[in-house]
Amino acid sequence: MKVAVLTGGGDCPGLNAVIRAVVRRATSHGFEMMGLRDGWKGLLEDNHFRLTRETTSGILHRGGTILGTSRVNPFKVENGLEKVKRAIERHDIHAVIAIGGEGTLSAATRMAKEGLRIVGVPKTIDNDLNGTDFTFGFDTAVTIATEAIDRLHSTAESHKRVIVCEVMGRHVGWIATYAGMAGGADVILVPEVPADLVRVAEHIKHRHSTGRSFSIVVVAEGTRIKAGEDQQEHLVTSGALDEAGRPRLGGVGAIVANEIERRTGYETRVSVLGHIQRGGAPTAHDRVLATRFGVHACDMVARGEFGKMAALRGNEIISVDLSDATRELKKVPQEFFEVAQVFFG
Repeated sequence: MKVAVLTGGGDCPGLNAVIRAVVRRATSHGFEMMGLRDGWKGLLEDNHFRLTRETTSGILHRGGTILGTSRVNPFKVENGLEKVKRAIERHDIHAVIAIGGEGTLSAATRMAKEGLRIVGVPKTIDNDLNGTDFTFGFDTAVTIATEAIDRLHSTAESHKRVIVCEVMGRHVGWIATYAGMAGGADVILVPEVPADLVRVAEHIKHRHSTGRSFSIVVVAEGTRIKAGEDQQEHLVTSGALDEAGRPRLGGVGAIVANEIERRTGYETRVSVLGHIQRGGAPTAHDRVLATRFGVHACDMVARGEFGKMAALRGNEIISVDLSDATRELKKVPQEFFEVAQVFFG
């Protein structure tokens, strides 16, 4: 039985750990493993190679993905679904294990409804997939962001500055909230709550009036800013589009910093973490979670649990419907964000 595996969307610490686990588990099921290069493009362009214990040896701790990745969606390619079906039939592929986030797994959900044998593994540093308590990659991104905030604290205090730290998070603020709480941020701005920069500036002025000499502001890249006399919300983008046709985000940290300095008179700097958060070696937590997901995904194929995704519930790995996991994004709950707000100031 031949099983193909792909990694789609943005790269993420822990991808190689999943690939390694799938290949190791495949041995006990007697599967032949095929690696698809660059996500769904591997099927569209017939670009693949055989995965073995030898080709996946020593990759557990490595960041990125040995398969390569892309944001190509077969449903946005002319005759994309038919090309995928023909490739699967031509190579006698019994099932596809798709490792990805909301975009990759949304395509996988549609393919499963078309009758293809698909199993999903939740990958995203944003932790925005429903059906699973946590995705692998999230812990690594939060750890990196927290370490950066810790370092910003010392330089902000030394120079008596306000420092704005921009982290990733297109639609949700899980990284900003977790890293901000862990790093002791004085303000956290997330996509779930449009940012009123007038209130932010007043908050920082009040903080400094009580004797504090510096402040740390953490902002997710997808945070909408209230601006103008009518306080209309808008998203800050670079003006370009990414591979998936979405606006490229970037620049919200600079806008927040400029507005804080203009309204308070305090020297304000900005630090943009960007892709540092998704690069490098995964944490021990993500290595273990990714490994458990990979083993479970291979077992799902063996059991014929198609149209489903491996998920973490509590401390158990279970199978959930792909359609449930991709129906809507998992946002930071208001009650959780209110816990973070206790420490603002």
